[in-house]
Amino acid sequence: MTLLVGGVTTGIVGIAVRFDELVNLLNGQDAVEVVSVIVWMIGVGMTFSVISQMGYFAYLTIHQFGLGIFKSLKLWNAVQLVLVAFVLFDLVYFRFQAFAGEGDSLLPYIGLAIFLLAAGLVVALLKAKQASYSVFPAALFFMVVVTTLEWLPVLRSNEGYWLITIMFTLIATNAYQILALPRYNKRSVKEREERLARKEARLNKQKTVKS
Repeated sequence: MTLLVGGVTTGIVGIAVRFDELVNLLNGQDAVEVVSVIVWMIGVGMTFSVISQMGYFAYLTIHQFGLGIFKSLKLWNAVQLVLVAFVLFDLVYFRFQAFAGEGDSLLPYIGLAIFLLAAGLVVALLKAKQASYSVFPAALFFMVVVTTLEWLPVLRSNEGYWLITIMFTLIATNAYQILALPRYNKRSVKEREERLARKEARLNKQKTVKS
């Protein structure tokens, strides 16, 4: 399902960002080129959704290590919030130092970080309401820090189109994983337990009939 979320998000955002270019291709009667571009964008989205899944499972491991090292959920949560602030600062400062020309404004770089933080806060609040408020720092860390790490290949290239498109893709896939996957996993476990219970009941019934 994460693959589908990534592919669809990239396709929709990609079309929106490159709308004028795609319209010009259609006006030039080049529908095949338009379809191939959209399919390619969906493929790229699915590729980054795989990276997103790897990041999610890597974070689950890191979270357990963090709890083991700091021995306290409150302390580990505080560390995660500090890391969120550090990564947001880096996202603005180092990108500005690397890519800004003379006279360029800092605002676009700050705006990108603010948007990522805002998306992270929304998802973290939803997760906190879904579970408990003690998971808020972990959810925010995942949405900001892990998303930024997954975003690094595009951040280094600094191509505006891919910067925006993949940002939305990673936010969507990471939000889906942190909000929806646990519920689906619980449902799968429950359904598996119910199947096993029915199977055991049938076996017991067969034994009773034979005896």
